[in-house]
Amino acid sequence: MRVSQRSKIASFMVMDVMRHAAAKEAAGEDVIHMEVGQPATPAPETARAAAAHGLNSDTLGYTLALGRMNLRQRISEHYRDTYKVDVNASRIVITSGSSAGFVLTFLALFDTGQRVALPSPGYPCYRQILTALGQRPVLIETGPDTRWMPTVAALEAQHHAEPLAGVILASPANPTGTMITPERLAEIAAFCDANSIWLVSDEIYHGLSYDRPAQTALVASKRALVINSFSKYYSMTGWRIGWLIVPEDLVATIERLAQNFYISPPTLSQIAATAAFDGAKELEANKSVYATNRTLLSAGLTEVGLDRFAPADGAFYLYVDITKFSDNAANFARQMLDETGIAVTPGLDFDAHCGH
Repeated sequence: MRVSQRSKIASFMVMDVMRHAAAKEAAGEDVIHMEVGQPATPAPETARAAAAHGLNSDTLGYTLALGRMNLRQRISEHYRDTYKVDVNASRIVITSGSSAGFVLTFLALFDTGQRVALPSPGYPCYRQILTALGQRPVLIETGPDTRWMPTVAALEAQHHAEPLAGVILASPANPTGTMITPERLAEIAAFCDANSIWLVSDEIYHGLSYDRPAQTALVASKRALVINSFSKYYSMTGWRIGWLIVPEDLVATIERLAQNFYISPPTLSQIAATAAFDGAKELEANKSVYATNRTLLSAGLTEVGLDRFAPADGAFYLYVDITKFSDNAANFARQMLDETGIAVTPGLDFDAHCGH
């Protein structure tokens, strides 16, 4: 019996590292987890208290496929207060984490065989989901000369070679932590609008920036689709709850897909997420810890000779050049875990060509 060719995608390598680290812990060894993009803190107290109340007072049945309206309205208020952007709650779609948001977005926007540009290094699941759906990821190599962000020139070259159907941006980015400037965001948005290319903005690390606030793509384009999540700033990875903001004329399309793929997002997580917005003081205290960690790691890595890394404007990552010590990131990471008990993820997960 044959299996689908669509299933033949690469592993999400960080999960493989987690499995190896878990095996060492099960054998009684100590492991310091620095391999996976999740906070060490729990959901804010306001969210946990709301969830506890919901367990005892709510039937926790299905919600509408687009999510509970009170959560959608709270997210609308967040965009008004944070970005000074008016987003009608009707355009907000609650999803089972940002991962479900990517599936819904890619299904709604791109047909089989269409090309979608994305930065490299970048979050590996972009290209794996696109590939599994029969779409064609187009990697835009970035580096220090472009501040690890794609340029309009690179996108124009790819679009001229063969038309692009979409562009994916992430700012702050995974794994580099870099942020796009408002000027370049506006240039890329204008390029996409002028060429009828969908702009998909991954903003799940918004809230976690240190020197300047991140700007939503909604400021630059009325046609941009925004994907966000409660996983990172709100410390709710395991709750699997996120959201999309889509143009009004796409809401019905996304709703039909969500009905059939997911029925509805988890109700208890929606209750907790609504209350998470009231935990700002606790969340900002968490963020100050990330800022301290960034300073400590930047100094400490430099002292031991790992002195070349992307400027971490936001998120909680450092993308580090190990060339002084190895040209095989996978072996280097495995050796680090085996010999020091520190779990890290090799750059190959984010860039198959230059991540060695």
